[in-house]
Amino acid sequence: MAGQQRDYYEVLGVERDADAKSIKDRFRELAMKYHPDRNKSPDAEAHFKEIAEAYAILSDPKKRADYDARGFAGVEGFSAEDLFSNIDFGDIFGDMGFGFDFGGGGLFGDFFGRHRKPRGPAKGSDLEVRLTIPLEKVNAGGEETVHFNRPVSCPDCHGSGAAKGSEPRACSDCGGSGKQVTTRQESKDRGSISFQQITVCPACHGQGTFIDKPCKTCDGRGEITQDDNLKVTIPAGVDEGTALRIPGHGLPSPASGGPPGDLFVVVHSQRDARFERHGADLWRREIIEVADAVLGTRIDIPTLDGEVEVKVPAGSQPDEVLRLKGKGLPVFGAPMRGDMNIRLQVHIPENPSKEEKELYRKLRESSSKSGKRWWQ
Repeated sequence: MAGQQRDYYEVLGVERDADAKSIKDRFRELAMKYHPDRNKSPDAEAHFKEIAEAYAILSDPKKRADYDARGFAGVEGFSAEDLFSNIDFGDIFGDMGFGFDFGGGGLFGDFFGRHRKPRGPAKGSDLEVRLTIPLEKVNAGGEETVHFNRPVSCPDCHGSGAAKGSEPRACSDCGGSGKQVTTRQESKDRGSISFQQITVCPACHGQGTFIDKPCKTCDGRGEITQDDNLKVTIPAGVDEGTALRIPGHGLPSPASGGPPGDLFVVVHSQRDARFERHGADLWRREIIEVADAVLGTRIDIPTLDGEVEVKVPAGSQPDEVLRLKGKGLPVFGAPMRGDMNIRLQVHIPENPSKEEKELYRKLRESSSKSGKRWWQ
């Protein structure tokens, strides 16, 4: 446990008598906001760690009772496995593409510093691809296919680069290290100093091995380029820039036989001529005539669920905003929706006809006589 901690109830923003459902709902809301797969701010991981630890304590009746009775002293000594092994994150988050492995090398292991040392060859680097989806898909959620190219370990030589039945041969000049070390001694008044110079092996150019019989499939490179089509699940209301993590679909390991990295699908909203997206809210500019602004009217407004008729009140002013509650996008991770906001623009005729000019003159004269502007 951390030395300086905030009260767990304060971390989640719930009352001390909050029930289990309230605690669970609040954790889900905050975790959606700060999960590092979708929040790339520098302090997101620290926030998520704090939120997850608070939920792990308050969601367990015994741990919560111990915490209520003795504070942090009542819940000391727990490992990541102790805290999170009994929590069903699939039930809380569903199929969001988030990783919640608390074991070795997983998300919680990384956060709490208790993961075991990695076994075997190093993991490959992660790969990031951009996915642009229309607002209709943001609204409804569902599956999307991601198309991307990535290098993968050669299936015939398993990344060694050598043909079947052969193996890479270690460089005799450097013993397979890819480096040459030159040592020299220099005598000084009070003894001698040893100098080492490390250079790239000129024989193997730092590779450490030679491939006498290259694999024909990959021409000895140990990897091939693969065209991938991968289906990913888009949660309804997914926020702009959310990164969905797909384990095992990243770049191959630099070491033969090592696991590949992960794929991060970064979701963006496609530009839409009808709306501008601001979080879960949608904004639209609607131009009305002067007479309609003065007298009021009804206009048909497109939404993601079809057209709706909207009343424009008499006396509406330029830049006035009409709000349609709940006609925006779903709020990611919460059972609510954003709004549709309609900003009114009043059209002033650029080239009014002779009859129109005469009518406007009469309106101006009428306003002057009454001491009140015609549009007021």
